[in-house]
Amino acid sequence: MRDNRKTGIPRLWELASRKKALVICSCVLAAASVVASFSPFLAVYFIIKELVAHFADLSSLDAPYLTRLGWAACGGAASAIALNFSALMCSHIAAFTTLYELKLDFARHIASLSLGFHTANPTGKLRKVVDENIEKLEGFIAHQLPDLAGSLTMPLVTLVILFAFDWRLGLASLVPVALGYLIQAAAFGNSAARAFMKHYQDSLEDMNNAAVEYVRGISVIKAFNQTVFSFRKFHGIIKNYGKFCMGYTMAFEPYMAAFMLIINHVYLFLILAVIALSGGVTDYGGFALASVFYLIFSLSLPTPFTKLLYVSRLGGQIADGIARMDRVLDAAPLKETASPKTTREYSLSFEGVGFSYDGENEASALRGVTFTARQGEVTALAGPSGSGKSTIAHLIPRFYDVGEGAVKIGGVDVRDMSADYLMSIVSFVFQDVFLFKQSILDNIKIGDPNASREQIIAAARAAQCHEFAERLPDGYDTVVGTKNIHLSGGERQRVVIARAILKNAPVIVLDEATAFADPENEQKIQAAFEELMKDKTVIIIAHRLSTVRGADKILVVESGRIVEEGRHDNLINAGGRYSHMWEQYTGTVNWTITGKGAKPCSA
Repeated sequence: MRDNRKTGIPRLWELASRKKALVICSCVLAAASVVASFSPFLAVYFIIKELVAHFADLSSLDAPYLTRLGWAACGGAASAIALNFSALMCSHIAAFTTLYELKLDFARHIASLSLGFHTANPTGKLRKVVDENIEKLEGFIAHQLPDLAGSLTMPLVTLVILFAFDWRLGLASLVPVALGYLIQAAAFGNSAARAFMKHYQDSLEDMNNAAVEYVRGISVIKAFNQTVFSFRKFHGIIKNYGKFCMGYTMAFEPYMAAFMLIINHVYLFLILAVIALSGGVTDYGGFALASVFYLIFSLSLPTPFTKLLYVSRLGGQIADGIARMDRVLDAAPLKETASPKTTREYSLSFEGVGFSYDGENEASALRGVTFTARQGEVTALAGPSGSGKSTIAHLIPRFYDVGEGAVKIGGVDVRDMSADYLMSIVSFVFQDVFLFKQSILDNIKIGDPNASREQIIAAARAAQCHEFAERLPDGYDTVVGTKNIHLSGGERQRVVIARAILKNAPVIVLDEATAFADPENEQKIQAAFEELMKDKTVIIIAHRLSTVRGADKILVVESGRIVEEGRHDNLINAGGRYSHMWEQYTGTVNWTITGKGAKPCSA
């Protein structure tokens, strides 16, 4: 975390101050609203005073004066409502504008972080930060800040009234006010309360993560006839969350009960003060009038203090949530060079590359990897699962930074290129397909946001998407995942390939891009790839060795090292690791399942 990063309420105020003029205006208007809300009580006081003064002869009442007081009371009440409405308008504009900017900043930041950060931080945790922690800041700025300004103004107005009428009764009114502040400070300002809040937020994150995992695995759970109770992790987290919330509620129950008791019974303090002071009173009429006024005045105290209670409680929750957002914002993105370079040649080279996911050499994923993939050629990465093939591919577009050595494109270290430029020259087709909940057209257009509809459709034709896209209810404008519109694995794969064709980047990384294609479409896609890969640097991660036998160069990766290199026929004749893998692959291809088990097909 940055050393100068503020925390707690000061951090919330710092974020709210992005729209300082609106926030200050809102607080001033909220304070003015509280001041105006006391005018009806003052008007009532003077009305009662006039009535008491002329009680013996009501015909001598100053009727115009009483009328003015009545209108003053109505005007004060109306002004309080109008000022409060204006305060909320200012605060809501500030809140929604700040929320919009903060979410954009957060999205830009997490996009700049390495893939390693996203691997270590579950989707549920980041979703909670965006959808809950940041979202609650809107409530703080829109509601809690004006309420806080009004609640803090109220005792100041009380002090003025205290000296204006009867300081003794005013002081009696301030006693429960002071007690209310002390109770709230004891309930929400101590270290135990902050620990409770941290535990509460941790429990919410755990439940979010477990919920996302549960929903993603629902097909497996239903297929094996499991229930939430047999999904022990999720069930256990829900139970623990329930126990914590009950403990949290019970721990604060005495504070809440004491606060509500005091703040709603201010008149009891006043009655005790009236009884205690009545023995030494000489002006009984004036004292009685002041007593009645303060008893009426006490009815206005619960509202601002109840608001202050919620400001204190929600402020703690929001502050802890923002602290979690700050921990994400403090995660350092990959370093950008001050003098970015470009290249006009796109051969790819790894020079003594070493890499570890945890930064420890003892657990290196790659060690001493050196090779060159020339422009205009296809270079394939083959090897068993966990050998480091995907790691090599992820280092090319700087999803991670190397620990040793360098990855270069056209002789330029990828760390010396700007992130935008690097991503513009590298196109990635993953085996795990992800489509946004947008139209087919928009999903393909991600490859080139400036492409015309005709260019998008041409790319779709090349990727063999056109036929099935035209059959959809709204054609290319059909939104994936809505109205029971779902694509097969092969269709989704082809949409992603169309995206890569449209991008037309000079360096292409294919992670078994035809894994979900049926034999007919695989042949068509391979034909599309022949056009796509012309004059480009192509890296293919091979899971099925048959897809890479025609590659210009095959790199055999094992335990994070390149153990063999060459063309298919040369590697087969060498009788090494690749030859053994090929024998295993061709052997399994000929296996079939019968009623008596699995056995190789006869030739």
